[in-house]
Amino acid sequence: MTNPFKPTAGRIPPILVGREEIIEDFDYALKDGVGSPGRLMFLTGARGVGKTVMLDTLGTHAQKQGWQVYNESADSGFTQRLVDSLTGKDTTRISAYDMPSVGLTGNTGNLELSLGRIELERKEERSLTLRQAVGKRLDKMNENRQGILITLDEVQSGSMDEIRAMSTAVQHLIREGRNIAFIFAGLPSAVNDVLSDNAITFLQRAERYHLGSVPTEKVLKAFEESFSGEKKAGMETLIRLTNATHGYPFMIQLVGYWAWRVSETNGHVNQVTEEDAVKGIEKAQAKLGDMVHAPALHGLPSHAVNYLLAMSVDDTVSNTGEIARRLNRSPQFANVYRTKLIENDLIEPVGYGEVAFKMPYLRDYLREHGAYLQMRENISERSEN
Repeated sequence: MTNPFKPTAGRIPPILVGREEIIEDFDYALKDGVGSPGRLMFLTGARGVGKTVMLDTLGTHAQKQGWQVYNESADSGFTQRLVDSLTGKDTTRISAYDMPSVGLTGNTGNLELSLGRIELERKEERSLTLRQAVGKRLDKMNENRQGILITLDEVQSGSMDEIRAMSTAVQHLIREGRNIAFIFAGLPSAVNDVLSDNAITFLQRAERYHLGSVPTEKVLKAFEESFSGEKKAGMETLIRLTNATHGYPFMIQLVGYWAWRVSETNGHVNQVTEEDAVKGIEKAQAKLGDMVHAPALHGLPSHAVNYLLAMSVDDTVSNTGEIARRLNRSPQFANVYRTKLIENDLIEPVGYGEVAFKMPYLRDYLREHGAYLQMRENISERSEN
């Protein structure tokens, strides 16, 4: 039996729970016609909540309606890559060639074989803007039933010049009534940076979906469906698996994958036992640390990591005043990083002057790797000074 869970970054899982409303809204926007608000969209959320998965899922839905889909990540040069993909540009041409030949040489009568020769050189073509490239591609399509969807993943403030250029293209194409849709995805703080840019206020009118946790009942239903065929699991086991995910989309895939895999290793072909579930959850927690927690912390300022380390001392909620004292910083200074961590969905306010971890198992990861992280941040601070 094939394991139905696929905890791979960017891979569309067979079970996409808790995102039905977004998919329905997008499907309606495509059918609703040019200018429908759902055709311009931002997806935000912490690492591992399924932003890339949603981009791919919405792209698949667009393709089923006859649309062409172009996917890019917002690193340097993405606008030119989109132009090249849209135009199908071949950057080389044949400049000279000799045909293959066979003949006799001189008086010796020796047979001579030539395989021929081809020389290539780069074409020099007029550069197209993204707006022009989309327009030219649409000119070759039946816009009554076809359109173009462009998705841009990993939106980041470091690519603002190109994002501004893309925003300008989007704005003009929409004003021209072209059959297009654009979806952007990124961490909340990065998306906020884009939307607060005075040069691209047009994008503030985009639909915005914040991908958060999946309701417990939907996670349980997904596990019930997955373990109802040839491989089954009892209700107590299903509840254990469900609670271990905390509704975190990537953790749903990890827990399901490892519970299934451990059951196979233990020779339980037709069932997942409690023992399999416990071991699978342990493996899933370890993988979550490597695949989600470590990258999330790596991209944070050193003071933000220190704030999290100070929080990890507490077993439940943390008092923001106490966090500032532990950091030997003023409450105003500490609040800057508290705000950043909340924006990135790593922590959340739970009462007046109190915060708690939002990303599951982050406290455990920090406690396990605290010494290493503290040493890394100390080195980083010394190099900055």
